[in-house]
Amino acid sequence: MAKRERITETKSSYFAEDKKNYSFVSSGCTLLDCALGGGFPLGRIVNIVGDKSTSKTALATEAIINFVRAYPDGSPAYRDTEAAFDQEYAEAMGLNLERVDFGDEDKPVITVEDFARDFEEFLNNRIKTNSAGVYVLDSLDALSDDTEMSQDIGKGTYGMAKAKTMSILLRKLVRKVERTKVLLIVISQVRENIGVSFGDKYRRSGGKALDFYASQILFLAHLGFLKKEINKVKRPYGIEIRSKVKKNKVGLVGRECNFQFIFGYGIEDLGASVEWLKEVGRLKDVDIAQTQVKDYLKELESLTPKDYNTENTRIAKVVRKVWREIEVSFLPKRAKYA
Repeated sequence: MAKRERITETKSSYFAEDKKNYSFVSSGCTLLDCALGGGFPLGRIVNIVGDKSTSKTALATEAIINFVRAYPDGSPAYRDTEAAFDQEYAEAMGLNLERVDFGDEDKPVITVEDFARDFEEFLNNRIKTNSAGVYVLDSLDALSDDTEMSQDIGKGTYGMAKAKTMSILLRKLVRKVERTKVLLIVISQVRENIGVSFGDKYRRSGGKALDFYASQILFLAHLGFLKKEINKVKRPYGIEIRSKVKKNKVGLVGRECNFQFIFGYGIEDLGASVEWLKEVGRLKDVDIAQTQVKDYLKELESLTPKDYNTENTRIAKVVRKVWREIEVSFLPKRAKYA
């Protein structure tokens, strides 16, 4: 009996949400939170990677929204290095702009050295006040470096100075971040690695340091547009996204899930949960018949926010339970060492 209890306890330790020393920020999608092992962890570095139009910025925005809801006294910061962040659009999604620090216009984050100074200042302030914080860098690819900025066009550094600075910065700050309640989210855009026949055909700027120091690396892929027709006019109203956890130091790696991002709304959490339960054959757990799914998903649009949240909470509880059951079924049935 004692051995069986130890094996069960070991299985439980695979799930980060069982560990009391972890605090998570929800991604806004129950399925993605399950795939990540509980969400985005405070005190860690997270890298969100994807091609264009894969909702990287939207996912980071939802993380900030959920952070503010979970930590009313916390400090969220967003650094838009691409000069492309639409604040009105983010506000329509539910982001409280007054709560977010968008940086000092007199000290813009243009180079990786600027980012190093800015983030270290943000981190030190959180340590002084003993408060939680989330810092989003959108994106690493848009940052230059001091060496490149001081040279003429055509005499670039080929990213070597940028990669070296990122390596030094992360090496200096990774343990400091770990001892705080600060979540650092770095957004990266993939680029085709021309001439590669074997191995990974995609890369991102900033060197290999982020691969090493990030606790979670999440890859997003665009599966296609969602379209609907109103009065004989057809328009895309969202996109289908596939997310895959390529690295996870606080949960199980290699997990993936699909979700829909609706323009001006955000992730359709409840719809993604129901579709997944249908896929794994567990709709009976939420009292929805296989033939009723299409009608059920249509009815979501007419629900009030209160009714939607009530139903989402009910379905999410079942999704987490079923996900856990599936994960446990794949784990070893016995311990290697008695």
